[in-house]
Amino acid sequence: MKTQSVLGSVALGVGIGTLLLPVAALADTTVSPATTPVGGTVVLTSTCNPKSGDAIFRVTGPDRDQNVRSTTAAAGGGLSAELFTAGFTLGTYTVTATCGDGTSLGSATFTVTPVGGAPAGTGPRADNHGLLAAGGTLVAAAATGALLLVRRRRYAVARA
Repeated sequence: MKTQSVLGSVALGVGIGTLLLPVAALADTTVSPATTPVGGTVVLTSTCNPKSGDAIFRVTGPDRDQNVRSTTAAAGGGLSAELFTAGFTLGTYTVTATCGDGTSLGSATFTVTPVGGAPAGTGPRADNHGLLAAGGTLVAAAATGALLLVRRRRYAVARA
C-alpha cells in the first residue's frame, strides 16, 4: 500500500508539473546566441525532419522581414542556418520556422546590440521572464507533490 501511495503522489506531482509547464519552454525553434553585436552571426535551429525538405526561417524586426533557408542538418537533429547581422538595426528580432511539409514550429527571439556592449537599460537577464516563470512553476509543482507525499505518509502512519 505504501508503494502505491508514493507512486500516486509522484505521478500527481509530475502530472501537475507537466500541465503547468509553459508552452514557451517547449519551443522547437531556437536562436543561439540570444544576443549578438551588429555584424555578428546567429545560428537558427529548428526540429524539422530533414526528409521533409528545407526549413524556412522568417526573421522579422525593426528593419527586417526576410526568409532564410536552412543550410545544414543541426548537430542534435533538425535543420539550421547561420544569419549574419551586418546592416541590422539595433533591436529585438523574432524568428519563426516552417518545415518543408508546412509544419510551423513556434518562434524565438534574438537581440542585436551595438558593438562593444548592450544598449543602455538592458542587462544580461532582460528577456528571461519566461524562463523564470517556467522555473517557478516547476518548483511550485515539485513542492505541491512533496507536500502531498508527506501528508499521505502521515495519514498512513496515523491509521496504522
